[in-house]
Amino acid sequence: MIARQFFKVVSLSLLLCGTGLGGAMAPMAHATRPASVPALIQPEMPLQATLPNGLRVVIVPDRLAPVVSTQINYLAGSAAAPAGFPGTAHALEHMMFRGSHGLDRDQLAAIGARLGGSYNADTTENVTQFFYTAPAENLDVLLHIEALRMNGLTLAAEDWTHERGAIEQEVSRDMSSPGYVYLARLQSILFAGTPYEHDALGSRASFDRTDTAMLRRFYRNWYAPNNAILVITGAVDPTSTLELVRTTFAGIPARRLPPRPEIHPGPVHAQTLHFPTDYPIGLVAIASRMPGQNSHDYAAARILSDVLSSQRGALYDLVPQGHALLASFDFITKADAGIGIAIAAFPKDGAPAPLQARMQNILHTLRENGVPADLVDAAKRKELAQLGFAANSISGLAESWSEAQAVMGLQSPDDEASAFAAVTPEDVNRLARQVLDPQQSITAILTPRDGGHPTTDKGFGGSESFASTPDHAVSLPQWASDSLLALRPPEPSPQPASFTLPNGLRLIVRPASVSHTISLYGTIRQNEDMQEPPGKEGIADITDELFHYGSTSHDRIGLQKAFDDIAATESAGADFSLSVLTPDFARGLDLLAENELHPALPEPAFKVVRANTAASLSGLLHSPGYLFSHAMQAAISPSGDPSLRQPDPKRVMKLTLADCRAFWASAYRPDLTTIVITGDITPDAAYRAISRTFGAWHATGPTPVVDLPSRPDSHMSETHVPDPSSTQASVSLPESLGLTVTNPEHFALSLGNEILGSGFSSRLYRDLRVRTGYVYTVRSNLTWRRNRSAYSISFGADPDRIAAAREAALRDIRAMQTQPVNEDELTMARAGMLRGLALQSASLDTIAASYLHFSDLGLPLNQNDIAAQAYYTLDANAIRDAFRKWIRPADLAEIVKGPETTP
Repeated sequence: MIARQFFKVVSLSLLLCGTGLGGAMAPMAHATRPASVPALIQPEMPLQATLPNGLRVVIVPDRLAPVVSTQINYLAGSAAAPAGFPGTAHALEHMMFRGSHGLDRDQLAAIGARLGGSYNADTTENVTQFFYTAPAENLDVLLHIEALRMNGLTLAAEDWTHERGAIEQEVSRDMSSPGYVYLARLQSILFAGTPYEHDALGSRASFDRTDTAMLRRFYRNWYAPNNAILVITGAVDPTSTLELVRTTFAGIPARRLPPRPEIHPGPVHAQTLHFPTDYPIGLVAIASRMPGQNSHDYAAARILSDVLSSQRGALYDLVPQGHALLASFDFITKADAGIGIAIAAFPKDGAPAPLQARMQNILHTLRENGVPADLVDAAKRKELAQLGFAANSISGLAESWSEAQAVMGLQSPDDEASAFAAVTPEDVNRLARQVLDPQQSITAILTPRDGGHPTTDKGFGGSESFASTPDHAVSLPQWASDSLLALRPPEPSPQPASFTLPNGLRLIVRPASVSHTISLYGTIRQNEDMQEPPGKEGIADITDELFHYGSTSHDRIGLQKAFDDIAATESAGADFSLSVLTPDFARGLDLLAENELHPALPEPAFKVVRANTAASLSGLLHSPGYLFSHAMQAAISPSGDPSLRQPDPKRVMKLTLADCRAFWASAYRPDLTTIVITGDITPDAAYRAISRTFGAWHATGPTPVVDLPSRPDSHMSETHVPDPSSTQASVSLPESLGLTVTNPEHFALSLGNEILGSGFSSRLYRDLRVRTGYVYTVRSNLTWRRNRSAYSISFGADPDRIAAAREAALRDIRAMQTQPVNEDELTMARAGMLRGLALQSASLDTIAASYLHFSDLGLPLNQNDIAAQAYYTLDANAIRDAFRKWIRPADLAEIVKGPETTP
């Protein structure tokens, strides 16, 4: 699925780098839910309170799993930074992980490792957020951490010196992204003269001039209980939890807050920007300023964005017409303003002007004639339905409430639902006339530039990250040790219902009564490297893409409308899915089965998809990102390995619809299919529904071989992939492994890898980032397949630091092979792994993903229980022996993507 998957990566990277939530406090309002707004979440009343010191607390029970999420929102971000220092809030976000009075940085790191959950933070223009997800029994620990950080951050000059280097590496990483560079320039134009002019990331120049006195002033000004909202979601009792919050935070005094920055952007004048990129395709982007999340027009703006991005809309229609490789409309939300971007892709070496003219004509027509009323209705149903899915993830529920209160200034997500329900087509058309004004739009042409071909010779041998692994034994505070040090033997987790239909299809059902929603996830085991006939490379991509073009009963538009009518989200193909409200599950399942089992595969669409695939491959096969990925695969695979097959654009253009239909008939089979259903349904009801819709599906012909063969050990090599658009190098040190996931010793490798470099608290992180500043991020990773496995270390670094970072990484590997890990490291890793396994049940999406993963690997569905028992009993010698037996430091290849280096 080379081209289609890369398109997704391109569009997401363009939109997500440097963007996120943003929001200043607006006056709180409460609206009564109108009758047209469905009650989507099971009723378990949230509890809201304000402590005497001004801390606002929201507690929302969710019984999905014995897990809790905390999200503390400080209502200040980069917009409040001093003039000339746009990264101050971001710098302070990092320093919140460097220790406070009563909890030093080593203790904080040790606690994070033992918790086994996810903890992180983000800084936007108006809000800085810190979030933890952990076992519910450890809620007291999470609250203690946040209270100590709110009341007495250390802000030591030595710590800032170390952290400054890490943040500057982060800046280098993001400045290596063409998407980030474009968005930063766009933001500076749309919000010139306001605090939004600069992205929240900051700049190297400003960080060089930042000192701890400046950080301390920002901390004193804004990090106060009366400027914070604490959201707690999960398996908690609201009354006792509120009392715990009172006890933990009551002693922190309120402070007088400075005036909040105001955002009043001036007029925008149309202009066109040009950017070179390392993308395999060109992009035309037409951007406009949009209302912010605390604007009364925000709901209408969200609906307008949905209408413009609809697959039934005129913008998306550029793709099936053959005028664009992809097309969408994206809404980047901030508190006081937003950015709307119409985006479409053209082939490398293609001319952007015709596509730009078509996009401008579409936007002009919508502005002058209005948007289709039925698309407005469909968008409203979609937004209301999506709010119902928030309860399916404990951390997602915390994010939903945080966004409503801290960013949008609402009382609850129900108010957001009321606002969506009240939007009319007239509201949307009025806003379209305002924001789609060509005289106020910023057009950008992002043009591919060759990164060159990789040079290869024989030689030696990319979220925030904060914590460090202590290099000495750490004594935890009493409140933390009481909660964390006792590690109980793992208990078996609840198992799903599992069925096999007579046609061989496997069905796995995990009921959950947390929302009136049902989600289905399906996969057909396929491998184009093994299944595409010689000379037919690319036919798997084309076949999969054609599922977007309807069924034998509904054309593309008709099928999408049928899903829109029930506010369902669906995808079909080798991986398929359905998310739908409970009352509409039967209708949604009928439509999904129709699309999956009876795709139209129409001739006109085939010709368009074939041409688009060939055009995109022409750029993709020479792009630095693809060359980097292919070089990593080549470094660990023997010459002629099936995984190294590549499609050729010229041969792709010779493929026929008959080839497509033949591949569909042979590769899409029930006996290679697994379906997982989660949500508001019983196992028996799910089985009856799947039997009714998928039971008549039958396989024809012999079962294809989909697993790659085993491979020999790889050996050291060096490859450099030139990428002129990058200022920072991406480095991978991979090798093949001789064991597979069915070998019990893989548990020892996984547990050891947690110590070495799998998480934030790791030896690699300590030695390559915290102690030396060689890198911004570093991880080591184990990859498992049925017949083959791999190990790799990856990091991002400035080119002149690569050699030193590599040598430090190799020293850490050799240390794992020669000496048993110390007891403190083993205890932290064991606790983290065990609690981490338990936390996988905190989201229906992750639950389903785990079952699909186990099924794909041929493992039992209780694999997590097996792993937990192994992690609980493994000792340090077993880890050392496994690393000594299976990891080969001398055979690690080195692949570097980045700017040219000089000897």
